[in-house]
Amino acid sequence: MTVIWERPEPSERRRPSPLSRERIVRAAIELADAADLEAVSLRKVAAALDAGPMRLYRYVDTKDELLELMVDAVYGELPAPAGARWEDVLRSIATGIRDLALRHEWFADLLGSRPRFGPATLAHTEASLSALRSTGLDDLDALTGALETLNVYLVGAVRKEITERRAERASGLDRREFQRATGPYLTRMFATGNYPALSEWVHDARHRTAAEIFDLGLDYLIDGIRNRLPS
Repeated sequence: MTVIWERPEPSERRRPSPLSRERIVRAAIELADAADLEAVSLRKVAAALDAGPMRLYRYVDTKDELLELMVDAVYGELPAPAGARWEDVLRSIATGIRDLALRHEWFADLLGSRPRFGPATLAHTEASLSALRSTGLDDLDALTGALETLNVYLVGAVRKEITERRAERASGLDRREFQRATGPYLTRMFATGNYPALSEWVHDARHRTAAEIFDLGLDYLIDGIRNRLPS
């Protein structure tokens, strides 16, 4: 099997409306941005481009290949990770991925799957490794552990935030409105005396924004990585 990155595109110079993988991918991303991945299929992309579905199969064999192309295209939007310290580089990687997912929510659904090897994805991984090594974090085991731990955090944190955004849209209730709607029920449950710790947490704990939660979790993560690094 030849991977999509090594398969040449067909020529359509004589057609009045030539296709290209770039046009196909951009149309697919627009569909996904508007209505998530359920809106993406080769047939729907073909309709958006006013082309027959069979023409698309000359460029992309399967939906999985299309998703691969889409992921790589949005990876191309990421700035190169930077920072004078390895902590700063990790923050740069993390905030870049989060910002990307907030622009393209469907991207969160594809985080954590098998490694992807498109040119933009490879370039971002290379830049991340180079930036970390330039700070002095050149122990390969430590470097690998830091990046793998960061990736696990990003999969959970970013997906959770996107899931909450989708729930707000589906219910029509933002976070405060949802709290007001469920407040009377929780008040009655807390009045039973069966949930003292939970009651204290709900009433007295600081409830942060999504951005604050993300940054706090990143602080905890970096502190943990720092404690595990070779002296």
